Amino acid sequence: MNFKERKNLLEGKQQVHLLRFLDQLNDDEKQILFSQIDAVDWGFEQAFHNDKKKEDTMIEEIDALHLDKIQADSERYRSIGLQAIKEGKLCLLLLAGGQGTRLGFDKPKGCFNVGITKELYIFQLLIEHTLDIVRAADAWIPLYIMTSNINYQDTVTFFEAHDYFGYNPAYVHFFVQELNPATDFNGKILLKSKYELALSPNGNGGWFGSMVKAGLLEDIHARGIKWINVFAVDNCLQRIADPMFVGATIAYGCESGAKVVRKAAPDEKVGVLCTEDGRPSIAEYYEMTEEMATARKENGDLKYGFGVILNYLFSEKKLEEIADAHMPIHVVEKKIPYVDENGTPVKPEQPNGYKFETLVLDMVHMMEDCVPYEVVREREFAPIKNLHGVDSLDSARELMRGCGIEL
Repeated sequence: MNFKERKNLLEGKQQVHLLRFLDQLNDDEKQILFSQIDAVDWGFEQAFHNDKKKEDTMIEEIDALHLDKIQADSERYRSIGLQAIKEGKLCLLLLAGGQGTRLGFDKPKGCFNVGITKELYIFQLLIEHTLDIVRAADAWIPLYIMTSNINYQDTVTFFEAHDYFGYNPAYVHFFVQELNPATDFNGKILLKSKYELALSPNGNGGWFGSMVKAGLLEDIHARGIKWINVFAVDNCLQRIADPMFVGATIAYGCESGAKVVRKAAPDEKVGVLCTEDGRPSIAEYYEMTEEMATARKENGDLKYGFGVILNYLFSEKKLEEIADAHMPIHVVEKKIPYVDENGTPVKPEQPNGYKFETLVLDMVHMMEDCVPYEVVREREFAPIKNLHGVDSLDSARELMRGCGIEL
C-alpha cells in the first residue's frame, strides 16, 4: 500500500488523524506507523457500532460429569485418551501472553519462581506435568505457546536458557498474539506515541486466529491433529493433556470439554458452565443475579455450581468452522495511555476509551456440546494472580505443598 492509498483508506475510515504528526517523524518512525496502520483489522468497527447487551436468552443449569462417574470409568477414559495421544491427535495451546506485573515481576508470568528453597518456575511446573503424559503415552505432544508482542523474546530466551525443561524443542512453537487498536469513546483510534498506535491483545479468544495468522495451521494439518487442549499459564497445578479428560470428551462424542471445579461459595468469582438457548455457555460471575448464584437443587448443591478453570478441549475441525464464521468482538471500557493533539503523553485516571477483545467463552458457546469434567480443585486449581490473599502466590504454595510438591 503506497502513501496515497493509505491516506485514502484512513480518510474513508475517518481515522486520518493518525497521520497528524507525520512531518515530525524520521524514516524509521514513519515505517513503524505505516506498518501498524497496514496491519489494522478493521473488524473492530462493526463491534464498536453494534456492541449491545445480549437480549433475553434462556439460561439453564448443566450438570457435570462427576468425580465418582469419572472414577468408575477411569480405565476406559484413560485408554481412549492415551490412544489418541499415541496417534498424535492431540496438541497443547498455552496462553502465556501476560506479564507478572501484579506479582511485582516485570517478566513473563511463566518465568516467575514459585520456589522457596529452590528455583521452581511456573513454566517448569507445566512442562513437568506434561512430561508425565509424554512418558505414559511414549509420544511427544506438540506444544504451541502464545506470547505477546511484549514478552515473546523473553519467553523464547527463557526456554532456551533452561533447555526447555527437558521437553523436545522440535515439538514447541512460539507465536505472538494479534493486537487490536484501542479507540476513544467516539471510535477514533488512539496514538500511544507520535508514531505508534495504542494497541492491545485481542483477548483470550484470539488464540486460534493468531495461530492461523502465524502460519501454524499448516503444521497442525501436517501432524494430523484433531484436538487442541487450551490452558492458561497462571494455574500451576493444572493437569495438561490429561488422558482421562481427553478420553471422556471423545467417549461422549462431544466437540468440546471443559474442566470444572465445584464452587467454593455462591459468590466465588469464577465463570460457571451452563446452557444458553440449549448450547453450552459460560456465565461470568458478574453477569449472575443473586437468585441465580444462590439457587440450589433438592440435594442442596448449587444449581450453577461448577466453575471453569480455563482448561478446555476443542475439536480442531470445529475451531476452523468458528474461525470462518468470525467470533464476536467484545467492547470493553479501559484506561488507555495516549498522546494528545500536541503529542503530550496522557495517562488517564478514568476509563477513556475502548479495547476490543474476543473471549474463549464464546468458543465454548459456538460448540454444539461440551463435557463439563469435574476435577478436585485442591489438586488442579491453584491460580497465581496476586502475591497475597485469594488466588495468590501464598495460596498456590499451600496447595502445592498439599500435593507433595517440594518448594
